[in-house]
Amino acid sequence: MARGDQVYVYRDVIGVPYEHHGIDCGDGSIVHYSKRGKAEVSRTARADFARGQTIYTKSQPTSFIADIVVARAESRIGERQYDLFFNNCEHFANWCKIGRNECYQLKDFGLRFNQIRLPQVGELGRRAATTEPPEPTQKLFSEALENVALATRTLLPQYKAALQETLTWHRVAQQALAKNREDLAQAALYKKMAAKKEAINLKTKLTQLSDLQLSLEQNQALVTGSPV
Repeated sequence: MARGDQVYVYRDVIGVPYEHHGIDCGDGSIVHYSKRGKAEVSRTARADFARGQTIYTKSQPTSFIADIVVARAESRIGERQYDLFFNNCEHFANWCKIGRNECYQLKDFGLRFNQIRLPQVGELGRRAATTEPPEPTQKLFSEALENVALATRTLLPQYKAALQETLTWHRVAQQALAKNREDLAQAALYKKMAAKKEAINLKTKLTQLSDLQLSLEQNQALVTGSPV
């Protein structure tokens, strides 16, 4: 590992490993989206980032030079805009390293939104804070996290398709106006607004799931006693 490297460790949610990404600052610290308390971009010691696991380096075909990568990471320290689907730890690290807000792991998720049984996060948190045996509560957390973690294979493609449809109908309207076909332009604009409304609705659902996932992880930490 070297200054400016994009690094990751394997962490575990309900028995399924995932990559948690950050940026190595070259001084024994790593900047990443920490979920202790309020999810926030923070600088933590390499050992705290690793949690006893092996730290791997993410290879990128092209990237910024090390000083720029670290500067980009440091510029967002204190940010509290975590979103599982639009601004998670991998989005952050890729933005720092290659300038693209992307997350390749999301393609592995999937479950229809209407199949998700939304848990009572407050009740789980209350049980976690009591002296109840941790195993039953941990099982509830695992089931809830599983439903949330599997939520995007349907929703994300639908959201992206709605955004694309919005752009397509906007271009159709422009072309119709250029040909003095106001009737066609009005019809295209109507379809554009319908697609935009659908995109807003889908993003709202994704944001709700992101908030739920974060709350579950943070409350789950009370049961396991491990940092988030």
